[in-house]
Amino acid sequence: MIYLDNAATTRPSDGALARAAHYLTECYYNPSALYHGGAEAARLIRDARGFLLEQIADPALFSLIFTSCGTESDNQAIFSAARRGNAVTTMGEHSAVFESYKELKNRGVETRFAPLNKDASVDVDALLSLVDEKTSLVSVIHVSNETGAVNDIADIARRVKQKNPRAVFMSDGVQAYGKLAFRLTKDIDLYSVSAHKIGALKGTGALLRRKGYSALSAYLHGGGQENGLRSGTENVYGIACFYYAAQEKFASLEKDAARIAAMREQLWSLLDKQLFVRISPEGGSPYILTVSAPGKRGETLQRMLWDLGVAVGTGSACNSKKPHSRVLEACGYDGKILDGVVRVSFCPSNTMEEVQAAARAMNEAARAFGG
Repeated sequence: MIYLDNAATTRPSDGALARAAHYLTECYYNPSALYHGGAEAARLIRDARGFLLEQIADPALFSLIFTSCGTESDNQAIFSAARRGNAVTTMGEHSAVFESYKELKNRGVETRFAPLNKDASVDVDALLSLVDEKTSLVSVIHVSNETGAVNDIADIARRVKQKNPRAVFMSDGVQAYGKLAFRLTKDIDLYSVSAHKIGALKGTGALLRRKGYSALSAYLHGGGQENGLRSGTENVYGIACFYYAAQEKFASLEKDAARIAAMREQLWSLLDKQLFVRISPEGGSPYILTVSAPGKRGETLQRMLWDLGVAVGTGSACNSKKPHSRVLEACGYDGKILDGVVRVSFCPSNTMEEVQAAARAMNEAARAFGG
């Protein structure tokens, strides 16, 4: 099977699993225990926290809280920050943010949604027009999970703070962490990441917090782990996998990005332009290529491709039960385009030979579809 749905989840790294196995079968102790085994587990968590944080942020300015996933991180950030006035976000957010904003309305917070450009990046001027003196939170996704469009969150955060210095700025960085080279700036208060998007395990995530931001509230209460901000015995094995997978990813991040960008463009060059149109921007994340076979059905193409030995997505896996992508609808595409959406997403283990085989299969499936 040629696996090209890595934006949904990635195959866990064999190396990371092997290195982390010690914390599953031998050092399985509670990291809060005071004996040597507990101290060893706690030391692993401390080392992992430091490494995962310093790859994208200055540890003097930011801290990191381990969570169970990107969704939990987003929820903790949103419901801590948006308790008054209005909260601003984009129509292109992952459902973890979008649905949380819908819930904010039930809690008495006015919600405002900024429109998108054709590639699913946010219309920045429109977003800023929604920010006023009563805005408590602004959330902008870093990389679109639907198209790979990259929002310049550093510049957007700076401009938001110029307009309202008291507004909290957060970003869902799940599709950016371990894939793009960037650093968090002083204008970004909260940033969420997820382990299973970079070759680690489902069930582990993190929330990065600017140290000057003190309004973050505990989402889970109990034993006071994670400095009281996320109680519950830590998932040491999951954290170890996250740590070791991230070491692999960041060691070759820029080299991988360049090679994967070449594969993405090779795939697009091989697709039949009479059958497919491109949605993803050329300047977006190299890891995602979203196309459409207008007039076809993306989910049918997905099943046909599976039978041909290729696994692809049709957009966000979290919205797979909906007829059309909410995000791409907000981009203004018509029904024929929306019907035929296929999302191809890569990882460093993919090869050019796999890409060429996938292109042949995509062309074959679209031609066989009829209509």
